[in-house]
Amino acid sequence: MTIEEMKRLKKERGYTNEYICDGSGVPLGTVQKIFSGETKSPRYDTMQALEKFFSAEPAAVYPGPVYDYPPKGERVLVKESSLVDTYSAIPQGRHTAEDYYELREHERIELIDGVIYNLASPTTKHQYVIMALTVELELFIRAHGGDCIPFPAPVSVHIDRDEDTIVEPDVCVLCDRGLLVDEKIWGAPDLVVEVLSPSTRRKDLTIKNQKYAEAGVREYWIVDLKNQKVIVYDFDHDDLISVYTFRDRIPVGIWGGECQIDFARIDDRMRRIYDEEDQTK
Repeated sequence: MTIEEMKRLKKERGYTNEYICDGSGVPLGTVQKIFSGETKSPRYDTMQALEKFFSAEPAAVYPGPVYDYPPKGERVLVKESSLVDTYSAIPQGRHTAEDYYELREHERIELIDGVIYNLASPTTKHQYVIMALTVELELFIRAHGGDCIPFPAPVSVHIDRDEDTIVEPDVCVLCDRGLLVDEKIWGAPDLVVEVLSPSTRRKDLTIKNQKYAEAGVREYWIVDLKNQKVIVYDFDHDDLISVYTFRDRIPVGIWGGECQIDFARIDDRMRRIYDEEDQTK
C-alpha cells in the first residue's frame, strides 16, 4: 500500500493523526511528517505498521457503528471531549457541508475531514480576548489603509476549499477579498488565532495546527489563557515557533512585525474586569 493510498483512506474514514498513532503504534511525530509530506520515504517497519492499520476493516479499528446508509433524519454530534466517539448514523468521516450547515443552525460545530466536532460555549474571558484582538487588528488596518479584514468567530472557513472541512477560527485575518464567497471564506486566511479552552485544547494544538499549515495559513497564534502564553507559528518562514507571555508586545508576522499587539494592555484590562467582579461577590 502506498502513502497516497493511505492518505485517501485517512480522509475517507476521518482518521486523525493521533488516532493513527494509537492504532498503529507509529510515533505521532512520524505520522504527522508522513501525512504532511515532510517524510517522503518512511522506514520499512513504519510502512508495515501503517499498512496493517489501514488494511483492517474500519469497524475493527474505528469505534462506533458503521452503516451502509444513514437512517433518515438522524444527525447526532461527536462529543468534543472524545475525538473518536461517534453518535451519528452517518459514520464519522463522511459528513459534508450539507450536514454542517444543517446542524449549525442549532449547535456550535466544526467539520474537519468529514468529522463533526461539537464546540463548547466559550467563557467570558475567552470572548474578551477575541474581541480585544479583533479591535487591535482592525485599528491597525484602518490606520494603514490596508485591504485586510479581521473576522471574529463565528465565521465559516472552507479551509481546504472543499465540502468536508469547515472550521470556525476564534479570529482570522483575510487579505485576499476574492476568497469571500457567499459570506463564507473559501480558502486559507492569512492569520488565524485560536484561544484555547479545555474542550478544544487538543484539537487546536494538533489537528487544526496541521490543517492550517497544510492549507496555506501564513501565521497561526494559539492563546493559552491558563498558562498565560501565546504560541506563534510562522508557517511563512520554515514553521518558526515563538512563545510569548501575556506581558509581551507580539509582532504580527504577516505585516513584517509593523503591527505589534500589546498583550500586557489586554491582560491588564482583563485583570481589572475580573478583580472588580470578584470584589462584588
